[in-house]
Amino acid sequence: MRVVMFGYQTWGHRTLRALLDSEHDVVLVVTHPKSEHAYEKIWDDSVADLAEEHGVPVLIRDRPDDDDLLARLKEADPDIIVANNWRTWIPPRVFGLPRHGTLNVHDSLLPKYAGFSPLIWALINGESEVGVTAHLMDEELDAGDIVRQEAVPVGPRDTATDLFHRTVDLIAPVTLGALDLIASGRTRFTPQDRSRASFFHKRSVEDSRMDWTWPAEDLERLVRAQSEPYPSAFTFHRGRRLEVLSAVVSEGRYGGTPGRVFYREGDGVVIVAGADARRGRNHGLAITRVRTEDGRELPATEYFTSMGGYLTATP
Repeated sequence: MRVVMFGYQTWGHRTLRALLDSEHDVVLVVTHPKSEHAYEKIWDDSVADLAEEHGVPVLIRDRPDDDDLLARLKEADPDIIVANNWRTWIPPRVFGLPRHGTLNVHDSLLPKYAGFSPLIWALINGESEVGVTAHLMDEELDAGDIVRQEAVPVGPRDTATDLFHRTVDLIAPVTLGALDLIASGRTRFTPQDRSRASFFHKRSVEDSRMDWTWPAEDLERLVRAQSEPYPSAFTFHRGRRLEVLSAVVSEGRYGGTPGRVFYREGDGVVIVAGADARRGRNHGLAITRVRTEDGRELPATEYFTSMGGYLTATP
């Protein structure tokens, strides 16, 4: 099939690579300009560079809604558009233009985790699996019929980086498998159960701020979700920003006020956690490694030279 590809960052790069290595003919690529957004500088393999290396025409757009783009799409005469990690709304006159419409490839198990940063949100929320979905685009974001979907398990110590590598390897089989089904003439696919749908916003550095009223289990997953190369989870100690690089849920249960620097346990220092911590039924978060405001990384047992005081959400 003649394919136009809309994509950005490593997700788009992997999609384009799969298409270029397939029997399909990539006739045009549309991608975003480079961004200085903290999250968009991560996994930033260039879609434009890959396309140009293979002699495929490239258009750079923030939004795909101008008449010139529409004219170029009509000239390209695609059988289908394939999109992955396109960051802005694609209007019906674009996604409905090809003979077979537009196939969107999304890194979640739709209908859950539509929108942005699905792997990070899924890890924070304790999901047992994540994956990649190829669906036909309609007017509602990430809501069209599912053509193909594959899942991978989430391990108890996985980071968001681990899940990125595991799911990005699914892009080629999911995308090409979906295109094979469409090329075979199949037109009916699996509608999404909208009663199970959830939609998440883009993450920002603010979303890495630790809230000590969260249960320790949630905070531990937040630390793993915000591991390198993502902006680290952070808190404040004695008015200074402190990044939490690694942590585990405590073995013991600790009561008191959320955020209290309380007790050395194993290789960590336990912080009281949970909105109902006063009842003494909660595990704490045992921080094991931190980074200070001046960039020093050290074990938490060396940083916290004495117990007492509080970690807080603001200085």
